[in-house]
Amino acid sequence: MSQTDRLSDVLVFTRTTAYRHDSIPAGQAALRELGEEHGFTVETSDDPSVFTAASLAGRSVVVFLSTSGEVLTPDGRVVLRRWISDGGGFMGVHSAACTEYDWPYYGELLGARFAGHPDFQPGTVLVEDRSHPAMCHLPPRWDWNDEWYDFRSNPRRPGVQVLATIDETGYEGGGMGADHPLVWCKEAGAGRSFYSSLGHADDAYTDPAFRGHLLGGLHWAAG
Repeated sequence: MSQTDRLSDVLVFTRTTAYRHDSIPAGQAALRELGEEHGFTVETSDDPSVFTAASLAGRSVVVFLSTSGEVLTPDGRVVLRRWISDGGGFMGVHSAACTEYDWPYYGELLGARFAGHPDFQPGTVLVEDRSHPAMCHLPPRWDWNDEWYDFRSNPRRPGVQVLATIDETGYEGGGMGADHPLVWCKEAGAGRSFYSSLGHADDAYTDPAFRGHLLGGLHWAAG
């Protein structure tokens, strides 16, 4: 599979072995509806046995939707890594950053790991790159309600394109300072990785702006 393949077949993986977000069903429904509206198929699963070479063959993107804890088998890790390296697209949403802490490759694929968050509250997302398909429909300053994740390290480094940050002066409890990325993307071998820390609450997944954000992330990850 090459990065020039159009968005056609998406696997949405939702397994959790730690905290489980109540918004996962809303996220699954939103991604299915986006598929119906835009002409791609969506399969959802929380079964790690879905990660086989045969199952991933021909898919465009694998989405980790608010996964948490250790969710893959050793064989599944091998298959996913090979598939992405060969050109597969990965998209992580929200607590995908709280996943596979003991697998170094996953941390590199995602770009940063979750450290903590203050209470759910309003904040202002600062869109850094409005040319990206996940961001192009958003205003430069986007008022949004979410869990504003802090990360163990700042993902901003060579090879990582930060797409949006959060203005820590506009909410209580931020822990990363003036440069606090929320959304970013990167190349991963011949594949691509897109991550958005947004998407804690059910109503995010019925919001047109957020659904456009997810759709753009899928298109970018698919190449």
